[in-house]
Amino acid sequence: MTDHLPPRPSPAAPDARARAREEALDWLIRLQCADEDDTRAFEHWLGAEPENAEAYVEAEALWNGAALRQAAGSLQQRRRHSFGGRLRSHWKPLATAAVLLVGLFTFGNLPLRLQADHLTVVGERQRLQLDGGAKVLLNTNSAFASDIRDGRQVARLLQGEAYFQVVAGSQPPLEVQAGPLRASVRDTDFAVRYLDGEAQVRVQRGDIDLQGGRDQRIRLSAGDSISVGPGGFGQRQRPDLHKDLAWIEGRLVFENCPLNQVLAEVRRYYPGWIISRNAHLDQVAVTGNYRLDQPLETLRALAHITSAQLHEYPALVILN
Repeated sequence: MTDHLPPRPSPAAPDARARAREEALDWLIRLQCADEDDTRAFEHWLGAEPENAEAYVEAEALWNGAALRQAAGSLQQRRRHSFGGRLRSHWKPLATAAVLLVGLFTFGNLPLRLQADHLTVVGERQRLQLDGGAKVLLNTNSAFASDIRDGRQVARLLQGEAYFQVVAGSQPPLEVQAGPLRASVRDTDFAVRYLDGEAQVRVQRGDIDLQGGRDQRIRLSAGDSISVGPGGFGQRQRPDLHKDLAWIEGRLVFENCPLNQVLAEVRRYYPGWIISRNAHLDQVAVTGNYRLDQPLETLRALAHITSAQLHEYPALVILN
């Protein structure tokens, strides 16, 4: 087994596309009542990163499409009595369209989802039991498939996050795949997160044998964590699993974590858009323990402890 691996090059930010889509929606809203300063700022943003223009074109095409307008009008008509007069008139169509944009962005990867045996929507968790006895807990917005190949059970995490409990005596060992990651597992409890082409493994109990790109191999033990990307393995870590695996117990736990990182995690559980428009808040340290099935309550608590203003709309929350 290889215990000391060379550091791999730092990849591009894994959430670059998600960040661009969030900012694109922000600009769609701001440009409804833009002044000259807004226009100049928008032009600067548009050329700052290549994914910005792509995200804005995609969002604007959906926003202005006839199908979206018709669906938004229909949805707004059905929701009129529910929302009453709480929304300012110019926000109503914007917020309604945001509901539809979220759905189109979230479920846009249709080919991947067609491969899955099990899917979870944003904010949902799902418990499974595989034929060989292994138990699986799927986290929010995940896609998972399993099958028998040549007498071997193969579990594939296509997207998202899963927690595996593999009992002793499983014959043959469970094989787990997640992008570049391959794992052979016996009598082990561990979690795998696979997002944006990179897999993260965290071992809670037992040992696990991993294979990455370039035929790299490594064994992890309880308490270990490692990332696996197109360039191979990262460095072995010893994280605080109480925090990192709190989602298994339905919690989100943060300790002196920058607010921008906290919001990035809360976004995974909120079925809508969360936009922070105050850059001064990004590095405010947050410590807290929150329920992951109540992301809106979490956002309200975060706004309170950071003295931010919170504006709530259907499928859209803005922090100022």
